Amino acid sequence: MNAPTREQGRLEERRRSAGMLGLLAPLFHRQIDRLDRGIAEGSLELVLPDGRARLLGGRGEGPIAVVDLRSWRALVRLGLEGSSGWYEAWAAGEWASPDPVQLFALFSRNRADLARPARATGPWRLAKRLWHWARRNHRGGSRRNIQYHYDLGNAFYRPWLDAGMTYSSALFAEPGQSLEAAQAAKLQAMLDRTGTAPGDSILEIGCGWGSFAELAVRAGRRVDGVTLSTEQKAWAEARTAGLDGARFALTDYRDLAGVYDAVVSIEMAEAVGREYWPAYVSAIARALRPGGHAALQVICFDDLLFDGYANNVDFIQRYVFPGGMLIRETEFRHLATANGMQWRDEVRFGPDYAETLRRWRANFDAAATAGLLPEQFDARFVALWCYYLMYCEGGFRGGGIDVVQVTLVKA
Repeated sequence: MNAPTREQGRLEERRRSAGMLGLLAPLFHRQIDRLDRGIAEGSLELVLPDGRARLLGGRGEGPIAVVDLRSWRALVRLGLEGSSGWYEAWAAGEWASPDPVQLFALFSRNRADLARPARATGPWRLAKRLWHWARRNHRGGSRRNIQYHYDLGNAFYRPWLDAGMTYSSALFAEPGQSLEAAQAAKLQAMLDRTGTAPGDSILEIGCGWGSFAELAVRAGRRVDGVTLSTEQKAWAEARTAGLDGARFALTDYRDLAGVYDAVVSIEMAEAVGREYWPAYVSAIARALRPGGHAALQVICFDDLLFDGYANNVDFIQRYVFPGGMLIRETEFRHLATANGMQWRDEVRFGPDYAETLRRWRANFDAAATAGLLPEQFDARFVALWCYYLMYCEGGFRGGGIDVVQVTLVKA
């Protein structure tokens, strides 16, 4: 007897879903009606488990998404567990899309009205918040959380980042520019913000794999880089071996000592956690000499919707970066002022982050297909990271999140 085909399996799943949860179809249709009312820009073509199709939105220009809803269970997960449940439904094959980025961009574009369906409810929300609280970034927790994400290994990141191993948004000057060139432009922009000259000292909080430090040292600066990732420290030391002026240490930002001409921190703040933002900004201020500049690159969440985001636990916090939280710009600006620093020269470039993520995902897919990722990462883990990159890209394309460069000047 021939084995059942994948399409036969999908049809059987539809029949099972229609036969069991299908009894609750009127409730699911009301849930879909609420989604429809919340889509003011863009549209969603939704194929239901019974095979019928619905068009949601379509009232204004915006992302155009297509979703094959193979089981009503996907809507149950979404309603109870928000964005985490929606990922779990995708991983279970309960929904699929030819381009999930467009779906995430659609939710991001219509975030004011669709934010609530993307958040956990009831006991699931409480359980996730307790889990997130247990992963908060006290000294021990910070090291554990950084290791969870960054110490996946240099062999994991090397096949899909640019040759400079820069894991933050690039700055594209023109369409078609290479990722390497755009990352170099970003790093140069951060160095320019420091206002330093050859011989000056720079502290880099969250030095990554050392791409900024190498640039700055080759430009004549002295750089002390700190990280909690042993993998990153080893790579940064190896790339700057033989260059004078670069030092790296496994040091928590709360334990920093010394005064510098400038401070640089590129997408480190998102790993701190809201509870520790005051300590982080204070550490920057203490490390700066009077008149010194701090160059920051941070990922910001929509300020008006931030409270709802902060009171929940999203897919990334649950599955990819425990303890993390995007930045609320108004709070950061207030903390900077309270610590005697002026907020200057803000530049936003969210579309560039979307393009960076698109390039990373193309590289990641190619590396996975070619078998270049370490063997310990199974197919489910690889799929998780692909979903993560698509989820983030959609967030930037829809405008719900943004990336900002800013200079803080100490009085």
